[in-house]
Amino acid sequence: MCIMAVLVAGCVVGPDFMRPPAPVVASYTEPAVSLPQSGGTEPEQNLIVANAVIPRWWELFQSSQINETVTLALAASPTLMSAWANLAQAEEVVTQARAEYYPQLDLGVNTNWSHGRAFGSSASSDSNASANLVGIGPLLSYSPDLFGHNRRFVEQQAALADDQRYQLAAAYLSLTAGAVSQAVTIASTVAQIKAVQDIIAADEHNLELVRIEFEAGSAARTDVLSAESQLANDQTLLPPLQQQLGVARDALSVLVGKLPVQWAPPEFTFETLTLPSELPLTIPSVLVHDRPDILAAEALLHAASAAIGVATSELYPNVTLSASSVLQAATAGSRLDASITSVATTLTTPLFHGGALEAQRQAAVDAFDAQLGNYRQTVLQAFGQIADVLQALNQDAVRLRAETLAVTTSSESLALAQEAYKAGRGSLLQILDAQRLYSQALLGYAQTEGQRYLDTVLLFEAMGGAAREWLEQAASVSRPSP
Repeated sequence: MCIMAVLVAGCVVGPDFMRPPAPVVASYTEPAVSLPQSGGTEPEQNLIVANAVIPRWWELFQSSQINETVTLALAASPTLMSAWANLAQAEEVVTQARAEYYPQLDLGVNTNWSHGRAFGSSASSDSNASANLVGIGPLLSYSPDLFGHNRRFVEQQAALADDQRYQLAAAYLSLTAGAVSQAVTIASTVAQIKAVQDIIAADEHNLELVRIEFEAGSAARTDVLSAESQLANDQTLLPPLQQQLGVARDALSVLVGKLPVQWAPPEFTFETLTLPSELPLTIPSVLVHDRPDILAAEALLHAASAAIGVATSELYPNVTLSASSVLQAATAGSRLDASITSVATTLTTPLFHGGALEAQRQAAVDAFDAQLGNYRQTVLQAFGQIADVLQALNQDAVRLRAETLAVTTSSESLALAQEAYKAGRGSLLQILDAQRLYSQALLGYAQTEGQRYLDTVLLFEAMGGAAREWLEQAASVSRPSP
């Protein structure tokens, strides 16, 4: 009875996986970051401690164009389609591995033909005999898995399937954040192009003033050339921005699974976007269970732990039970039918393999240690990324406040310099200096505004972007078709 209990239940060798503990920290930076007020009419942002990012976080930008673009990307992205297929494949491998839990039943068919002459008979006698032997019947085999080889192998394959599941979540996160980032990049580039166009317009106004003074005999030809040079120099700022806009639009087309010639992105501008005022700050102990890259690294660590059990089980005996029942029909001058039933038990125990099995187990232990290092590095990089983004958002608010003041003062300074020159009280050098400061301030403001939007998107991505919640609802999510 005890033997049967062992055969049925068995035991599982190797370590049981334990999830690594979360880092014991209360914040991501020291001291903790709080976003300063940007000043003026610029929107303010505040960090709100939360357990997770809200699903469909991109809707906080209040742009129907972004919502439609993200929906299109989720429906047609080849990258997401590939991730779905990889997950489906991994789940089938788990199903295949679990089949080893059950007895294996097959149908065997064999045929044999023989021909011979009876001993002592003459060559001319009619004593030659031939026989056709046909056997058919079920073949049953079962391994009771005494030491958990199959169970650890299934555990390993299930963990690898979890890795593919979190890779799917990571693809979702990268796709949604990438689509919103490209939309913001388009809006930022459009703002910078508008700033350069305003700068060129100011240059043209300066040139017009100088030409009027030159025709009136109040300005030298060198003043005209200086104003023309300033205009030509600022015009060179436009082509790189136009190229940058084209690259961003093409990149967004690729993200939504379209050729650039097939689909044109909407005309995103900051006037059609709203900067989210409340930014989620997931607590560190929760973050490690929200970010797909950390969860994927944990799944690989689990698979490496199960692999130790698989290798350990190879050091123990293995039992295989088999049974067959074969119905045979033979003809050798007369017909004969017979039924043969056999039951066999095979016990295999390792005795000497030249140290191969011990080395195999140690290699599995070493692989686990390596994956543990990878997991810890993934956590470190995640926390470092969040700290960087928080610092960036802090500096964005500080810089935007300074750029706002710079635009206001440089614009007033330029207007005064132009009026003074027109009235004959100023010089062209004063106009050019004021124009240079105005140009720097205008471009700086546009760039800082765009960077603030981009860093906001990056924070949502760094916090996991609700990818785990999306994954939990994957059964109801539309899977992209090939």
